[in-house]
Amino acid sequence: MATSAYPPPPPFYRLYKDYEQDPSSAPEPPPPIDGKYEINEVLPSLESQGIRQLYPKGPNIDFKKELRTLNRELQLHILELADILVERPSQYARRVEDISVIFQNLHHLLNSLRPHQARATLIHMLESQIQRRKQAIEDIKQRREEAQKLLGESLLVLDGSQTN
Repeated sequence: MATSAYPPPPPFYRLYKDYEQDPSSAPEPPPPIDGKYEINEVLPSLESQGIRQLYPKGPNIDFKKELRTLNRELQLHILELADILVERPSQYARRVEDISVIFQNLHHLLNSLRPHQARATLIHMLESQIQRRKQAIEDIKQRREEAQKLLGESLLVLDGSQTN
């Protein structure tokens, strides 16, 4: 059985086989989608996913504190798993499940910070654009002043050469 390094092209490439000879032979693009595009930013709760939540519920969560707590708990459980694997290898499954729950809680906390991260990134990008535009405006003003100065000097030179 031969394998290819690349998958075959999608079948609709055949619609464009005569494009180089006749560009109008290509099909028209689909029409734009009408209506509003909405993003649902609601992150499903851990409980709705059947996972035990290890940090407090509510809107006022101290993310930094809870992430540190979960990280310490994860480290402790990993050390306990190492001990159990040495002393009682048959009982490792419960520790692995506990570690899995801690990881799921860590991921959920981090994912709940994504909208904030996206807003902060957008704000930073917009502030950078504003700063670059202000700098460009200042550069243009400086160049304009230099050009006006050169024009003024040139006019003085021309006026001086015409009077002679």
